Amino acid sequence: MQFRVSKFCVWAVLVFSVSATAHHAISVEFDPGQRLTFAGVVTKVEWSNPHVYFYANIKEQDGKSANWAFEAAGPNQLARQGWNRDSLKIGDRVVVVGFPARGGAHVASARSVVAADGRKMFAGSPFDGGPKP
Repeated sequence: MQFRVSKFCVWAVLVFSVSATAHHAISVEFDPGQRLTFAGVVTKVEWSNPHVYFYANIKEQDGKSANWAFEAAGPNQLARQGWNRDSLKIGDRVVVVGFPARGGAHVASARSVVAADGRKMFAGSPFDGGPKP
């Protein structure tokens, strides 16, 4: 019996570790063929798993402002790329290169962020299959 439990545990660890690292490619939710540039002001930042989200008021083509949600990589991945919780703050002016959600929602996969001081930060994950800006 002990041997079977050990085999099951090894199998379970392998199955769950593969699914945890695979996550999803951005093309499932976002359109990687439509690279857009957004300029706006950060209104909210959420550091949570599995993705960090930040929100910004973006001026649309019709002149109206819309609040967009930008999905970035997870907190650990962003930290390895040099981000910290103060990298983006409410009120910061940013330029975001990203790929919009399929279906027209005001959500995009952020690939890079340029802060008002000129800092350029990669916001995606190198493992999600998404294009680099």
